[in-house]
Amino acid sequence: MILLNPVVVSVLVLAVLCLFRVHVIFALIISAIVAGLLGKLSITETVSTLIGGMGGQSETALSYILLGVFAVMIALSGILEKLVKLILTKIKGKTLLLLFLIAGLTNISGNLIPVHIAFIPILIPPLLILFNRLKIDRRAVASALTFGLKFNYLIIPAGYGLIFHGIIATEMTNNGMPISVGQIPIAMLIPALGMVVGVIIAILFSYRKQRNYKDAVIVEKEEHKTEESAATIEQSESKFEKKHIFTLLAIVAAFVCQLIFGSMVAGAIAGIAIMFISRVVLLKDGEKVVQDGMHMMGAIAFVMLIASGYATVLKETGSVEQLVNGVSSWFDGGSQMIAAFMLLLVGLFITMGIGTSFGTVPIIAAVFVPLCAALGFSPLATAALIGTAGALGDAGSPASDSTLGPTAGLNADGQHDHIWDTCVPTFIHFNIPLLIFGTIAAVVL
Repeated sequence: MILLNPVVVSVLVLAVLCLFRVHVIFALIISAIVAGLLGKLSITETVSTLIGGMGGQSETALSYILLGVFAVMIALSGILEKLVKLILTKIKGKTLLLLFLIAGLTNISGNLIPVHIAFIPILIPPLLILFNRLKIDRRAVASALTFGLKFNYLIIPAGYGLIFHGIIATEMTNNGMPISVGQIPIAMLIPALGMVVGVIIAILFSYRKQRNYKDAVIVEKEEHKTEESAATIEQSESKFEKKHIFTLLAIVAAFVCQLIFGSMVAGAIAGIAIMFISRVVLLKDGEKVVQDGMHMMGAIAFVMLIASGYATVLKETGSVEQLVNGVSSWFDGGSQMIAAFMLLLVGLFITMGIGTSFGTVPIIAAVFVPLCAALGFSPLATAALIGTAGALGDAGSPASDSTLGPTAGLNADGQHDHIWDTCVPTFIHFNIPLLIFGTIAAVVL
């Protein structure tokens, strides 16, 4: 019976544990043990397989750690504040332009300047007074931020996008359907367009109406940050110093190296080296930036490792093949569109629980690849399904950095609810288009 299949049971356990706020690392370990025991493996065999399979995402985990360190260094240089102040002087009072600009700048944070969510708690709180004066609905800002955090890795093969595409290509190849990293952007083009539709609807229609907020002190520990000082951020002095030039050089070096070597590890190392050599960050501060970088990205990196081990346990039990044979019989001779939609719902269910699209891919690829092959989907269509299924739920999940990051910035004055002002709006405006456009991609590719 399919419902008693070790894959199905363990994935249900995983999702339920995560939805009940059990940390994803514990949830993955427990689910792996459940899968192993139901698949006739002993505890010893299950744990050994889990640990042995963790190496499958070691490069990705190292990339996350190094990018976290690099992001902290970039934040310490102060270049992001200078950039925002420069832009604000050009767009005074232009609400829609400001929102789309936030979406664009956040998109850059995942590839050109790979700081991920690190910039949000630094830059967004001082802008809240400006948002208040323009009466901007912060749900629109949350949607713009989440769009930028997700769109860049879906379609752009650089920075976090290069990592995401690499995971998809690696896991598909490991599960018997070879595909190159260069093909993934083609597969993800249609789903990414769904994200564009979602952010346009959110900004231009759903949250265009003005909303009133109270002006308040933004960060309590900064006792002198008043309404006036926060509101005049766009008029503040914006000298471009030597450290900013070296920071730009480090960013360019990281970007070029990742393109040349096809590795974010090489890119991050190049950027970090320049930051140290140029003394933008002193060697004596190395321990602090590593600790801060680990704090920001370490947990995600470790989730990637355990997710890879969990996927290995699923494959080792042999229950994936049983599930594929059972499910493929449901859709035998049926509609590929319905099959694709159902697979994406599974992806939504899993990612909502885990909270990370990157960590979801190794898990769903173990099931999706053989199933898609049995259902007649092409490699491009399979990549679109896996990539979209991984991205589904990343917006809207209370445990996702794509929602936690925006809330951390927008709730600095206590007027932005994580669930109703970030998770619900982003779930509606991004997961629904991803379901629709992902299904279309799977059918037409």
